[in-house]
Amino acid sequence: MTTTVIPPAVRPPAGPAHRDGNVLRWLGAYTASMIGDNVFYIALSWAAVRSGTPSQAGLVMAVSAVPRALLMLGGGVVADRFGPRRVVIGSDAVRCAAVLTVAALLFVAHPGLWLLALLAVVFGIVDAVFMPAVGALPARVTGRDQLARVQGMRGLAVRFANVVGAPLGGLGVALGGSATAFALAGLLIAVSVPLLISVRMRETPPAGGANTANTANTANTADAAPAGAEAVGPPGDPDGSPDGAPARGDASGPHARVPDVEDGAAAVPERPATAWRDLRDGLRYIRGHRVLAPLIVTIALGDLGFVGPLNVGLALLADRRGWGASGMGLVVAAFGAGAGAAALLLAWRGTLPRAGSAGAAALLGGSVAIGALAQVPGVGAAVGVALAIGLLAGLSGALCGALLQTQSDPAYLGRVTAVAGIVSLGLAPLSMPLTAAAIGWWGTGPVFAGSAVVCGLGGVVALAVRDLRRAELPR
Repeated sequence: MTTTVIPPAVRPPAGPAHRDGNVLRWLGAYTASMIGDNVFYIALSWAAVRSGTPSQAGLVMAVSAVPRALLMLGGGVVADRFGPRRVVIGSDAVRCAAVLTVAALLFVAHPGLWLLALLAVVFGIVDAVFMPAVGALPARVTGRDQLARVQGMRGLAVRFANVVGAPLGGLGVALGGSATAFALAGLLIAVSVPLLISVRMRETPPAGGANTANTANTANTADAAPAGAEAVGPPGDPDGSPDGAPARGDASGPHARVPDVEDGAAAVPERPATAWRDLRDGLRYIRGHRVLAPLIVTIALGDLGFVGPLNVGLALLADRRGWGASGMGLVVAAFGAGAGAAALLLAWRGTLPRAGSAGAAALLGGSVAIGALAQVPGVGAAVGVALAIGLLAGLSGALCGALLQTQSDPAYLGRVTAVAGIVSLGLAPLSMPLTAAAIGWWGTGPVFAGSAVVCGLGGVVALAVRDLRRAELPR
């Protein structure tokens, strides 16, 4: 008789996340990947402009959004089925290989727009699985009480990548054209792969554990989503099986089996879980959750009211006010500084009391500031208002993201992130051409005011739903 010794799973860190080497390795990988993304888009836009007309370049830049929006729900299923770390590592490896291949081709030839369009489509497809997995990964590298702090650290990483990535991309183009910039992007993405491999996964609670009380409706046993096992396994697994493989005793893995029935009872046929059933289970889980369902509605309304005015609307406002490109740059920088300060606050504090109410109040305050931005005449006042928008909207976004992380059952987190990602990356960008057309018809004041109302409705929903209003972050 042999005895199998199972190494202990990685335990949650005793100290804060910003002092945990495991979290810092994840953050370094995420930051490198985001900087690489920024450099990639600079290289892609420059290569597209040099290879075709402005309209063709715009089509190349937009084509990646289509597969990303269409496939992201499936990407959430993939992240939950195979494990977020495995999916993120694979996604970064594919993106790195694709970008470096295009860089090599551009060094030796001029393939034209078709290659750039193909690369954009590949990025969009990979992003559809990468983004849900990225959202699900923090819950596997730290404890629930540190997820809010990690959300703040992630926000700081995004701001840092935005500030550093664009100049790096421009430097790459200046030194050797688009090929050099693509090569730089590929190398930055490649840095994330060994860092992610070195990140240890922690034991996660079984599905339906911590948050079952927050779910109004539960799925029946036959349709249950993948459940974790309580057995302690080796690093990288909550259950002792390879990362992302079905847990022992899992009721819905790819090779799931129904429980044994009593003697004499009719045998129940096997019902192996499918990707489609996993998707339906995830949507049912979100719909029945008393916090997540209204939270995603809040996020959707906030993004729909925010994206249009603060992107295309701001450029049109600066043009009509005569602020010029430098004035618009100052306003954008002020917004970024405010959002960075909000992320820093959450990373430093780790939690805020009454997170649901605080997020709703910040969203309402940010919506008022959005409406006020179109009424200020000078650049100085606009900078102050933009700073307030960044601080309030950034705080609301960080708190909503932290609640999304802490309220979601880890077994469903990829699908929850995918639904929220579709709202932010699929629906919200559609408001930009509508905002531009509306400003042409009615002017900046009414359009900014209407967007502020939509954004404010998100805060109203959060305050009106008791469970979301009373939601707290773990301490």
